[in-house]
Amino acid sequence: MQSRFARSAIESEHLGVTLFRCTPGYRVPWGHRHREQEEAYVVVAGSGRIRLDGELRDLRQWDVVRVAPSVARSFEAGPDGMDLIAIGNDRPEGGDGELISDFWDD
Repeated sequence: MQSRFARSAIESEHLGVTLFRCTPGYRVPWGHRHREQEEAYVVVAGSGRIRLDGELRDLRQWDVVRVAPSVARSFEAGPDGMDLIAIGNDRPEGGDGELISDFWDD
């Protein structure tokens, strides 16, 4: 997986925009959630799946998923890979992300 962070490139004080490029079949091995920050994800190429708590959803190009702060999430790329843009912010100060090891059931 590759990532490109754009906050400084767009000269934003708080808005975070990140491109994640996942190779075919790549599964992010951990999940994460937040206390306060909500996020939106846009699939700009390829396809895959998102796991939201215990629910799996298929994703394809141009799907947009808004994720509430407390919902744990992670991604898995399909056979052609998947490029995602993640949009969030830096609130609260210092961040509020919580990593979740061993997020996938299978």
